[in-house]
Amino acid sequence: MNTLILIGRILFSLIFIGSGIGHFTGLEGSAQYAAYKKIPSPKNAVMLSGVVMLLGGLGVALGVLGDVAALALLLCLLPMTFMMHQFWKESDPQTKQVEMAMFMKNLALIGGCLILIGLFANTDVANTITDGLFK
Repeated sequence: MNTLILIGRILFSLIFIGSGIGHFTGLEGSAQYAAYKKIPSPKNAVMLSGVVMLLGGLGVALGVLGDVAALALLLCLLPMTFMMHQFWKESDPQTKQVEMAMFMKNLALIGGCLILIGLFANTDVANTITDGLFK
């Protein structure tokens, strides 16, 4: 069972690790998109969210303060979800559908973060490097 949990953590983390790297390799484009979405200090926001996603994803995958890493991802996802994917404001049906899909994906990731926080805090999860802070 612990092997399945480890594989699940790694697979869950890949979206954050990849997105975090993408925030830096495509910084200018990501900052322009964030500016279009009216995010304050878009370049700084992209860099901060990139760091949180990269370190949070690595933390969950490796189990390095996995509960704290999952909490950081959760705290990054909450404003990002409601600020970047406001499908209810879109009038174009195709754009609305894409934004709703991204919104729902983020809700699922938020749910995954909550599960991981509980898992790290309430069980003796094997295949981790640290015990975390919330035990």
